[in-house]
Amino acid sequence: MLFWILIAVILVLVALIFLLPLWRQRDEADESDTTERHDMQVYRDQLAEVDRDLARGILSPDEAERARIEISRKLLEADRAARAASAPPRAPKAARLAISVVILACLGGAAGLYLDLGADGYADQPINARLALADQSYLGRPHQDQAEADFAKKYRKPQVDAQFSALMDRLRDAVAARPNDPAGLRLLARNEINVGNLHAGVAAQEKLIAVLGDKATAEDAASLGEYRVIAAGGLVTPEAEAAFGKAVTLDKSNGRARYYIGLMMAQNGRPDRTFRIWDALLRDSTRQDDWVQPVLDNMPTVAWLAGQPDYQPPELGTLGPSLADLIAAEKLPQDQRASALSDKVNALQTQLANRGGSAEDWATLLAGLRLLDQSEQVTAILSEARGVFAKAPEALTLLDQAAEGKWPFDVAAAGQKGPSAEDVRNAQDMTPEDRQKMIQGMVDGLVERLETEGGDASEWDRGLRALMTLNQTDRAADLYAKAQTALADDPAALAHITATAKQIGLAQ
Repeated sequence: MLFWILIAVILVLVALIFLLPLWRQRDEADESDTTERHDMQVYRDQLAEVDRDLARGILSPDEAERARIEISRKLLEADRAARAASAPPRAPKAARLAISVVILACLGGAAGLYLDLGADGYADQPINARLALADQSYLGRPHQDQAEADFAKKYRKPQVDAQFSALMDRLRDAVAARPNDPAGLRLLARNEINVGNLHAGVAAQEKLIAVLGDKATAEDAASLGEYRVIAAGGLVTPEAEAAFGKAVTLDKSNGRARYYIGLMMAQNGRPDRTFRIWDALLRDSTRQDDWVQPVLDNMPTVAWLAGQPDYQPPELGTLGPSLADLIAAEKLPQDQRASALSDKVNALQTQLANRGGSAEDWATLLAGLRLLDQSEQVTAILSEARGVFAKAPEALTLLDQAAEGKWPFDVAAAGQKGPSAEDVRNAQDMTPEDRQKMIQGMVDGLVERLETEGGDASEWDRGLRALMTLNQTDRAADLYAKAQTALADDPAALAHITATAKQIGLAQ
């Protein structure tokens, strides 16, 4: 109560400071003005008295002249004083009322803003106290089981169609029959999370890491941490932190783990550490990394809290041309390809030279250089890339395909019940709108058949590539998930689809 009494007194005093001069200005000026004018009248009367004395012979002409000069001097000084003391023109009453209302409104608005944003009675928090609170928050986090139980009370699972539910049952049965199959466990964990079985997804990923043992990768550990965060409703629990710590130990550049470690710092009152972690992460990331957008969305607030209000994010790197860029450039005349691809291909080549990259990145570079008719560079870079991926047969196959011009495949890749190369060539005479409709219709037909009837690995392959070429990434991701489920009990087909997904950017 004392706080609000003090606030009221301060508001009243501030109001008086502004309002009293506004309304009392003329009164003080009038008083000063009246005094000076009275003196001037006295001096005028004295001049008249000198003239009368001269007429009566009381004063000689010389004496009268000296008296007039002296009195006139005093009259001029009084006039100057009166002019100096006179107040400027007074504002109209309506204007003064308006100014008074604005002043009172500002004071009232300040009080109202505090009622909305302020915290009456909040204790002072010097830096040591804030650090102590952050440590307390960090150490007092709920563990995974408690966090999952709390989140489960308010979590609503997404609706899953009957067909996909049936495919999930088949996947679970396949994993139960082969409980130590890493590919099946990895697929099961991801899809359990996607369908809302959060605890089951975490358990499957934990089993995967146990099966892999020392062969578990940084990305496996980071995925486990991410699944734990999802199951905990977004909270980075101690168990999730441990998984991210393992990921960073295996690969200090792992972006997913670094993102969540920064998030954990923000959740526990250390935006200064979050800022440093996320700023470094952005400098090592590309626009396609899935953690980049959340970081960019939250970085202005984090930077402000960290004392960096003028922070500007670094320019993000690039992965070079997309699959759609390559497909589009292949259809252009040779003299037009440079303007479409050169900048992106050069940026990718620089990035690979400085930081390296995946087999898909190298294949993209080879395909882009081949489209630009830079055969010597294709030969040199293929030799370098084959040295980098000498122990990865699938990567070598991909690199050779890209160097020979067989990758990426056209949307009209040959095959049954899907758009053919001949279909696309015939479509060249159509209007762009009709051609797009025709291709979209054929792709939709292929995808619909795969979703309802299934198909072999090559058909799923064509469907995925077709959707990516049409820039329908969300549909491609959904189809990839269904392909993994449909082919779960066929390791060879599943490996083929996984390799395809990596080639076209659906999987890492």
